[in-house]
Amino acid sequence: MSAEVIYGKELAADLRENMKKEVFELSKKGITPSLTVVLIGHDPASESYVKGKQKASEEVGVDSNLIKLPDTTTEQELLELITDLNEDGKIHGILVQLPLPNHINEQAVIEAIDPKKDVDGFHPVNIGRMMTGKDTFYPCTPYGIVTMLRSKNITIEGKHVVIVGRSNIVGKPVGQLLLNENATVTYCHSKTKNIKQFTQAADILIVAVGRAHFITGDDMKEGAVVVDVGVNRLDNGKLTGDVDFESALEKASYITPVPRGVGPMTITMLLHNTIKSAKQFNNL
Repeated sequence: MSAEVIYGKELAADLRENMKKEVFELSKKGITPSLTVVLIGHDPASESYVKGKQKASEEVGVDSNLIKLPDTTTEQELLELITDLNEDGKIHGILVQLPLPNHINEQAVIEAIDPKKDVDGFHPVNIGRMMTGKDTFYPCTPYGIVTMLRSKNITIEGKHVVIVGRSNIVGKPVGQLLLNENATVTYCHSKTKNIKQFTQAADILIVAVGRAHFITGDDMKEGAVVVDVGVNRLDNGKLTGDVDFESALEKASYITPVPRGVGPMTITMLLHNTIKSAKQFNNL
């Protein structure tokens, strides 16, 4: 048996087509969804992500503004900028690209963003709403993962989901979203003893640890659904995931590849949240 590959890139393209139509309908009412991205310093990965966000925004008709600041920017200067953006009625979404320079407190910055404009879904108010099963801006990568599972009509309710990795950006929130869908969720992390006993019991296995080929086909059960969130660069320059794709392909029923898997969905869900914010600001 060979798994069916879930290409996030194709699903993202379909979703963006629909978003384009939605943005066009909003433009007839004089509404243009607007996203402002703040980038501090010159981290190559961050610059690449931001380029991708701008290109995708353009594609669907979302107005995207980039504010680039030097890495000498103080925390106070950044917080003052966020206050201005919060008060600007024309801006629907604010995203401060992480990671930030060491002298800036990441949490203070996240908490400074108006929850109604927090299209990244990281503000404690939005995290709290997600935890209690209310509608909110869900973090983009976890939301993208759930959307991918739904696109293949994969049953989530009653399934045992095992998540390897407990970051605030992916691991924790994706577990909560799947718990909200009535899955049974187990978290594994660096202090988990004998991870294999958990991963081999998973109906749905989500891996987000940032270690190339950390999970192989031997670590999963026959027919598992495998979502690989990791992006690692090998010595030969190629990108690969946290899952050994070839060995997992023989064991899984569905699997996401790296690249062209979860990555394109993250930016797509960011656009979804920005459009949603524009509609909420206009009581639509």
